[in-house]
Amino acid sequence: MSLSAVSAAQQASTSWHSKPAEEVLAALESGSSGLSAGEAEARKALFGPNRLPVSAKQSALWRFLLQFHNVLIYVLLGAAVLATAIGHITDAAVILAVVILNAIIGFVQEGRAERALEAIRSMIDPHASVMRDGHRTVVPAEDIVPGDIVLLEPGDRVPADLRLFRARNLRIDEAALTGESLPVEKDMRPLPADSPLGDRRSMAFSGTLVTTGGGSGVTVATGATSELGRISTLVGTVETLTTPLLRQMSRFARLLTAVILAICAAVFLYAVYVQGYEWPEAFMVVIGLAVSAIPEGLPAVMTITLAIGVQRMAPATPSSGGFPPSRPSVRCR
Repeated sequence: MSLSAVSAAQQASTSWHSKPAEEVLAALESGSSGLSAGEAEARKALFGPNRLPVSAKQSALWRFLLQFHNVLIYVLLGAAVLATAIGHITDAAVILAVVILNAIIGFVQEGRAERALEAIRSMIDPHASVMRDGHRTVVPAEDIVPGDIVLLEPGDRVPADLRLFRARNLRIDEAALTGESLPVEKDMRPLPADSPLGDRRSMAFSGTLVTTGGGSGVTVATGATSELGRISTLVGTVETLTTPLLRQMSRFARLLTAVILAICAAVFLYAVYVQGYEWPEAFMVVIGLAVSAIPEGLPAVMTITLAIGVQRMAPATPSSGGFPPSRPSVRCR
């Protein structure tokens, strides 16, 4: 077996759907009996595991510090600093306690939301049925390599991009990849090379779901080289955009902060120059006014609300804190 030849064929061709199944099997040096265990290990060492690249996670410390990244929190922290500067340590401590408590609540809820997302990802079947050494066997999905013969049955999640060479009433739900609302009927016939992704009926794509029938296919792309992997790579290159909700909340926070500061400045000037208050006393009144007017719990409430939404979408697992299966996650009224 020439691994270099298999690698060249796997990297050069993006139109496996247009080639006869026999030609694809020959190009990948595979057959209906599948690869041997030794071949599979060698190809895994060459092509890497069949999994999508995982972006680096933010550290727990950084996620905690981001809880303070809000205009309203900045004003409260500024008020605490000014209160300390004029000797009102107790007032400053109370303000800081409120800010830190809100940050802790937001941090904990974000952690729960992340665990819920992991639970959603775990819904994808981590195993697949393949032919190895002429025998059907179940292997972890990340061990699938180009040239592997994958067997598909109803309920299976397709573990990699496959060129089908056997299909019996096979229908696959490709909504996650193409947006097609109905399962697509598959067959083995070669198609024109310029066929759109949604029309490539001789292919089964990674991440899609087998709804009916059965079939077999030879793996032509895994991990980042699969169609799902290409989409993941493209998404990773897109600039992160702020959601409309966060943009609206940011505008609201800036406007509210400006109004509160303007009112506090007016009250301070009135107290000092009209009513004759000493400026430290007037200043503490203004700080109290600002602290009472600022909704310091708003960032935490937003985080909790969004996190609960994520948890409701997650399956019921101890780690995700999801609801029991008997209780629907979404209720229509």
